[in-house]
Amino acid sequence: MYDAIVIGARCAGAATAMLLARKGHRVLLVDRATFPSDIPHGHLIHRLGPKRLASWGVLERVLATGCPALTTITVDSGDFPLAARDLSADGVPAACGPRRTALDHVLVEAAIEAGAELRAGFSVESLVRDGERVVGIRGGDRRRGTSVTEHATLTIGADGRRSQVARAVGAPAYEEVPALTCWYFSYWADVPGDGLEIYDRHGRAIFAFPTNDDLFAVFVAWPASELEAVRADIERQFLAALDGVPSLGERVRAGRRADRFYGATDLPNFLRKPYGAGWALVGDAGCHKDPFLALGLCDAFRDAELLAKAVDEGASGRRPIEHALAEYERCRNEATLPDYRLNLERARFTPLPPEQRQLRAALRENEQATRQFILTIEGMLPREVFFHPENIGRVMSALGGGAPARV
Repeated sequence: MYDAIVIGARCAGAATAMLLARKGHRVLLVDRATFPSDIPHGHLIHRLGPKRLASWGVLERVLATGCPALTTITVDSGDFPLAARDLSADGVPAACGPRRTALDHVLVEAAIEAGAELRAGFSVESLVRDGERVVGIRGGDRRRGTSVTEHATLTIGADGRRSQVARAVGAPAYEEVPALTCWYFSYWADVPGDGLEIYDRHGRAIFAFPTNDDLFAVFVAWPASELEAVRADIERQFLAALDGVPSLGERVRAGRRADRFYGATDLPNFLRKPYGAGWALVGDAGCHKDPFLALGLCDAFRDAELLAKAVDEGASGRRPIEHALAEYERCRNEATLPDYRLNLERARFTPLPPEQRQLRAALRENEQATRQFILTIEGMLPREVFFHPENIGRVMSALGGGAPARV
């Protein structure tokens, strides 16, 4: 009998299993994949994601896979590039972009070291129930024709946006919005670039950053309405989008594409009720959003912490498990909904409001304030410090205005 069975051993599932095992709980972690292995997903970690990895003692291991720390960020919202360097706090970089082969393997190994039991190549066939309560799983290695039943106090679905667990328990969804964008990405060799570059130009969004194996990752988004045209000639459409940022397009064209194009086109936006009788959801299974603000990984880490805390409180008897899991949902929603709604707005390619463009213009020639601004947006400095009316007044004085900016 396990305290928890976690279905899905990628970023959310492995992190949840690791944190629960570190708290002394008996955890079974299962995944139909074997590790290390890749998946065609985005892999930019920012917005307190690196800080959480550091607090768990795994950031250095992630960087040691050959993934560069990203301490330079350039953001171009269609007006001009706004860049800041030396973006780190207490030795933790603002961002990093490890390939999922590297990241997921590090987290799986950390979960095993913490005491979690891993069964890779394991396919879950069904949930096991006692009346309305989920009490475990049935599954096994299909290649060998084996099947076993395992029981647990809590079964956790960390199995992605098409979650088998969510479907089986009928987890209700809310805040639903259909896919707004479609994405394609690939990797190039021999492309110079040492930081994170973000562009929102001409109805296209672009993320570019160095990653493992000395490769340069480039992600491009289009409105979902353009998917058919993009699919008709992915490479031409991709390079045309890069040519909208000449400095980036020239660098990428001078390099060598080292991998095929990957697509991400099934990108619904939703939150799901993340718990019920004997079950819980974490990561994309509980909340999936468009990649526009690249929040998937950092939010998965946050929710893994929130869920592990709730499960530990329930298992220890400090509070009823139903109350602890209800608090998990409340804390998750409080933390994610403002960003979730902002992400929807940006994924519609909505132009920045005038006050934000004014702030960017004021920051353009102010290197120190730009660094503080980006550190604030990344959650590495308190918002109330940078956005204090007196500080905003000083920043805006270069434009002859001092009205607070809303970002």
